[in-house]
Amino acid sequence: MKLQQNIILKPYHSFACEEITRFFTTVSTKEALVEAIDWANENNQPYFILGSGTNILFTQQFNGLVIKMEITGIQKLQETSSELLLEVGAGENWSHFVSYCVQKSWGGLENLSLIPGSVGVAPIQNISAYGVEVSEHIICVEAFDTIKHAWVSLPKQDCTFGYRTSVFKKEPNRYIVTAVQFKLSKQPFLRTDYGAIKAVLHEKGIRNPSVESIANAVIYLRSKQLPDPKKLGNAGHFFNNPMITTTQYDQLMVQFPSIMAYPIDDHTYKIAAGWLIEACGWKSVTKDQVGCYKDQVLVIVNYGATKGKTILDFSDAITQSVQDKFGVLLESAIHIL
Repeated sequence: MKLQQNIILKPYHSFACEEITRFFTTVSTKEALVEAIDWANENNQPYFILGSGTNILFTQQFNGLVIKMEITGIQKLQETSSELLLEVGAGENWSHFVSYCVQKSWGGLENLSLIPGSVGVAPIQNISAYGVEVSEHIICVEAFDTIKHAWVSLPKQDCTFGYRTSVFKKEPNRYIVTAVQFKLSKQPFLRTDYGAIKAVLHEKGIRNPSVESIANAVIYLRSKQLPDPKKLGNAGHFFNNPMITTTQYDQLMVQFPSIMAYPIDDHTYKIAAGWLIEACGWKSVTKDQVGCYKDQVLVIVNYGATKGKTILDFSDAITQSVQDKFGVLLESAIHIL
C-alpha cells in the first residue's frame, strides 16, 4: 500500500476546497482495499472511501485515512437476444459508463446521462433523473462488509432502495461497494414522459426516439442547468426534494397556491426544493465567494472559497430560510464531512 501524508484534497472533490487529509491512498483491487482498511484499523485511524468526489463537501481537516476507490472494469456476464447483464467496477466514471452503454444501444440508463460521480455511488444514493431510478436496473451489488470483514453480494431486494436512499446510505459505515451488476435491454422501453425530454425531441424533429437521442436530450437539458465542475466548483443539486404529508401540503396550498409539488401516493407529496429556495429569494445570491447558480437555484457553486465551511454556512442559511417560511426541512443531497 502506497501511503501519503498531509494531502490537500482540492484535486479530489468537485467543490475544490483546500482541506487536508492526514493519510491518503488509492486502491485498484479488492485486496488493496482490504489492506487499506486493515491498516486503518490496526493504527486506530478512521477511514473514508472517496469516489470521484462529486457528491461530497469536506468542511474540515480529515484526521484519518482517505481511501480513493479506483476499482474499474466493465464485464459482460450474460447476454441473450433481448438483454444483457454487466458487472461494473465501483471506480468507473458513471457518465462514461452510461455513454458506453448508449453507444451500443443498450437501453435503461440513458435518462441518467451526465450525472457526475462514480458507479459505486449510484446504488448508495439510488440516483434518479427524468423519471428513472438506477435501482430499476440493478440486479445486485458487490461489497465488503466491514462488520463481518467479508465480501458479500446483496441482491436488489436486500438493498432496500428508496427515493435517493438505500441500505448503503442507512448503514454508511458498514458496506463498501466495489462493483454493481446491471441488467440492460436490447429492446428498451424508452422513457420520454418526464421533464422536458419530449419537448427537446420535438424541437429537434425526432419522431422515433432512440436510446442515443434520449441520452442527447438529457445531456442537453442537464448542461443548461448544471455548470461544469471543472470550471466552477459544485456538486450538482445540493438539496433533495422534501417529502411532506398530504395534510401539510393542503395547509401550504392555502398560503402558497403556486407551490410546486407532486403526489407520490395517497399520503405523501414531494415538493420541488428549487421552488422553495427561489421563493425565499436565493436566486443568483452570492456571499463570501459562494452562491446559487444563475440557471438553477438548487446548485450551490464555489466562486473561490477555499474552506468548505464557507459553503456549508451558505447552505445552512438556505435551509433555515426555507424552514422559517414554509416549515419544511431541506435535506442535503450530498455527503458533508
